[in-house]
Amino acid sequence: MMISNFLANLIIPLNLCITLLVLGGLSYVIRWRKTAFGLAAFALVWGMFWSLPASSLWAGGRLEQRYAWQPPESLPKADAIVVLGGHTAGGRPNWFEPYTKETAITRSEAAAMLYKAGLAPFVIVSGAALDGGVPEAQVMANTLIREGVPENAIIAEEHSLTTRENGVYTKDIMKTLGFEHALLVTSALHMPRAMGVFQELGVNVTAAPWKPQIVVPQRPDFDFWLPDQRAFTAARSIIKEYAGILVYWLRGWL
Repeated sequence: MMISNFLANLIIPLNLCITLLVLGGLSYVIRWRKTAFGLAAFALVWGMFWSLPASSLWAGGRLEQRYAWQPPESLPKADAIVVLGGHTAGGRPNWFEPYTKETAITRSEAAAMLYKAGLAPFVIVSGAALDGGVPEAQVMANTLIREGVPENAIIAEEHSLTTRENGVYTKDIMKTLGFEHALLVTSALHMPRAMGVFQELGVNVTAAPWKPQIVVPQRPDFDFWLPDQRAFTAARSIIKEYAGILVYWLRGWL
């Protein structure tokens, strides 16, 4: 398991709360009472913090706002559009709203919009099969074709398992084909890490994220300070990004 995935799985609210409570129980049994109460208190605070919509809006919003969404007409033309594999809340427009297929926009669909706007003649889809099945690149290619992108305009990179490998393998493809500039498509939350990787590798890319997903929903019953299951669930992706950024920075990949 990658270090970043291990850290993310360890510190996501539910896992960490359970781990701390178990350790607290063991500490209580062996009469480390202060340690036991301290672990239990931290578990409670950690869980409560991430159950509040205000926490996700603050922590996730800081990442999403690093690279603002721009309409196609505001973006420069490029040699290719690069789409990174990954799944962020199913492409839903707002993490605090129920998922509906009618309103969801995936990364591939966002890239198809850029292609049909005439911003680049090729689309590079990057992602291996994380579960041993169909590569993410192939899944994205199928979506692009359904959205009207010609098959001969799609270049599939099916070996990358991480954001770092997305950058390494895409750089090789761009160098081989003589591409000098690309539009980089991924979620707004993932964009800071992705841009850091590509820039560190010396790849000339312009950020073209889809619209932010961690935003205040337009409904009268929404409360920043009322615990919400969707906020608790969203914390997994937010924490994964922060853990990934930390690990990538420590390894000199950003």
